[in-house]
This record gives sequence, C-alpha cells and structure tokens, in this order.
Amino acid sequence: MVYVTTLLEAKKYPKTTIASFYQQRWHIELDIRAIKTHKGMELLRCKTPEMVEKEIAVHVLAYNIIRGNLAQAAVLHNKIPRQLSFRSAVQVVIQATKQLMVLTGLLLNNAMQALFKAIASTPVGLQKRKNQPRAIKRPPKPYPLLMIPRHEACAIL
Repeated sequence: MVYVTTLLEAKKYPKTTIASFYQQRWHIELDIRAIKTHKGMELLRCKTPEMVEKEIAVHVLAYNIIRGNLAQAAVLHNKIPRQLSFRSAVQVVIQATKQLMVLTGLLLNNAMQALFKAIASTPVGLQKRKNQPRAIKRPPKPYPLLMIPRHEACAIL
C-alpha cells in the first residue's frame, strides 16, 4: 500500500505512524457509514435545527450502546471489537431487547451472557448473504430543488 502525503520530515512522521493514522481515519469513516446506513440516519425527519440535533444525538447514543455491547462481547470472548459485525450486533440487540425488558436478576444475567455470545459469534465480512444490486430504492421526488430563499420563491408564485 502506498500513502502519499505532503509531510516532508520523514524522521518526524515515520511510515508506521502515517499508516496508523490512516487506519484510524478509515475506522471513523466506517463508523459514520454504520450510523447512517445501519441505524437509519441517512434521512433525518425533523424540521427544526434543535430537533435535528436531538435526532442526531439519539442516533449517536444508540450507536454507542451497540459499540459498548460489541466491546463487552469481545472482551468476554477474547476477540477484537473491530472484528465483530456491527450490523449483526444491531439486529441481535433489537431482537433481544423485547425479551430483556421483562427479565431481572439471574435470568437477566444469563440472557445478557447469551446476547454477548451471539454478538461475538459473527465476525466482520463472513455473513452469508447473496450479492445485492447497488441501487437506490427510494425514488427521487418530482420537484426541483429550491435554489433561492423560500420567501423569494413564494413571491415569484
């Protein structure tokens, strides 16, 4: 792999450090994609800036809860959290939540251990599913984009 950079001081910025930074940046990109696609944040539904902030905060909170469960499952089963499937963890947690809400004590503890085992059992990239076409399912709206301030567009009408 070749990394191209504008950093000129090779001693100050060794290759391994640059490669490590790139890998961390790539994980951030994957995390944002996971929040948008697997947690349903690709289309925000709120209308006001304050509510959009709250909607984003809820998505990030849900993401952190799933990542926390992934981390705990990885520790309990001697795995690396980044090697476990986020999407599978989301599906497992959603299915388990309905049953976990009514459990207490030892039953809850046993159920959580089973949940962590299920999360730890699906590594990244090894899901068995058929190839899917890369296409947008939601059709575009039949209206043009609003390219001028709304009050000007209303005046034109």
